[in-house]
Amino acid sequence: MIDKLESILKKYNELSAEMADPAVIAQPERWTQCAKEHAELAETAEKYLAYKKAEQEMKDAFSAAAEEQDREMRELLEQEGYSLKEKLAAMEEELRILLLPKDKNDERNVVMEIRGGAGGDEASLFAADLYNMYCRYADSMRWKTEIIDANETELGGMKEVVFTVSGRGVYSKLKYESGVHRVQRVPETESQGRVHTSTVTVAVLPEPEDVDVEINEKDLKIDTYRSGGAGGQHINKTESCIRITHIPTGIVVTCQDERSQMKNRDKAMKVLKSRLYDYYNSKYQSDYAENRKSQIGSGDRSERIRTYNFPQNRVTDHRIGLTLYSLDSFMQGDIGGMLDSLAIADREAQLAGGE
Repeated sequence: MIDKLESILKKYNELSAEMADPAVIAQPERWTQCAKEHAELAETAEKYLAYKKAEQEMKDAFSAAAEEQDREMRELLEQEGYSLKEKLAAMEEELRILLLPKDKNDERNVVMEIRGGAGGDEASLFAADLYNMYCRYADSMRWKTEIIDANETELGGMKEVVFTVSGRGVYSKLKYESGVHRVQRVPETESQGRVHTSTVTVAVLPEPEDVDVEINEKDLKIDTYRSGGAGGQHINKTESCIRITHIPTGIVVTCQDERSQMKNRDKAMKVLKSRLYDYYNSKYQSDYAENRKSQIGSGDRSERIRTYNFPQNRVTDHRIGLTLYSLDSFMQGDIGGMLDSLAIADREAQLAGGE
């Protein structure tokens, strides 16, 4: 570990010197690339420098204690040394986590897809609740959300909704939300007061860069149509809605959010790229995912990851066995604590696996 950290610190210092070089400053592209690499190494390098300083202070404290003749002063120096030793152990754990392989998608924006599963109207209503929950969380993080496509029901639910979330580190926070979300509550339409169980599926797809996914126009079948749902005055008057089918994979994307056919096409292509990126990325990583067993699970869409029990005001994440009795605030977007716990469990699983 120390060899790795020394290598990172050396590179960090080299980049610092390079960024201060007038010849590099005169080349904006080169300086920007250096600054980007420098920023990526900064947290680890600075944490390691703090670790080395604390380590030296610990050695100095124990060395001074060994030479100290005054008993009271010697005890104080030894106490300081042991305190620094505990601090070093904690810092070492932090450095181990920083050295774990970074997910290349963590800083990307995402496309989220929420669909009602088992439970009919109640599942659609809960799908709408989850959509609102994620939007509130996004607002608290100062992220931007934008609907791509939505299929709403007469009761105010959503059979499905596809939307983007843009901002800093979006995928790193929301990637653990993929899977089956189960809700237990008394539906508004239930006259007997019985608790029903419904399910909603959530998919979180990293939004790829244009260079990540190449799409051949010959592989696309593009249809235009008029929306059949309730909406504004333009509905059913113009064929602004877009359906794009990627023939080789059979992936179909629709978008009817905008009045402009061109805008809907652009949005639909953005979602198609995300789905294709996820499709091909999953194929490449299938062997790796099969071999790696972690507390987080594979993130597969078929996994039941969480239960929302309204009568008990309880939300339970089954992957890490965490239960919170604050479902009311959770549904208002207060989900950061749960997401942080999932990230910590993922890191611990990686450390345990020797990655």
